[in-house]
Amino acid sequence: MARSGSLRWLWLSAALVALDQLAKHWIDGALALGESRAVLSVFNLVRAHNPGAAFSFLAAASGWQRWLFTLIAVAVSAVLIAWMRRLPASARLLPAGLALIVGGAIGNLIDRLRFGYVVDFLDFHWLDVHFWAFNVADAGITVGAALLLLDSLLGARAGAHESA
Repeated sequence: MARSGSLRWLWLSAALVALDQLAKHWIDGALALGESRAVLSVFNLVRAHNPGAAFSFLAAASGWQRWLFTLIAVAVSAVLIAWMRRLPASARLLPAGLALIVGGAIGNLIDRLRFGYVVDFLDFHWLDVHFWAFNVADAGITVGAALLLLDSLLGARAGAHESA
């Protein structure tokens, strides 16, 4: 029988995709493209379309980037799911991080396939300095990457204690 390892964490990917798509659907109905609404003194909701990647990388390209980022999202998701499958079922932090990254990649992949761009709407700012707008999928990827780093640090720390 094939090992399923930590694939049980894929529920987290599915939940992130659902939350991301619901939030994007809501923002599409609530705001016009480019419209912004202040929520807090450091946070706005804004509707932005990003045909590029993180930080609008390659956003001004002629359209080929849509397919490049689609291919990357599919490949990375497949590799991370294969990695999750090989992890022991007892693992917690690492598969949770991987599942969040997969969910974020799939959430943005859906946008790229449907629209040719990713819908961003979370705009944090300080005074007149606005950071890049992002979405729930991007937040999942960021938290997932942080969990991978934390797992690595905790693993290195445990290894140092074992060898001492």
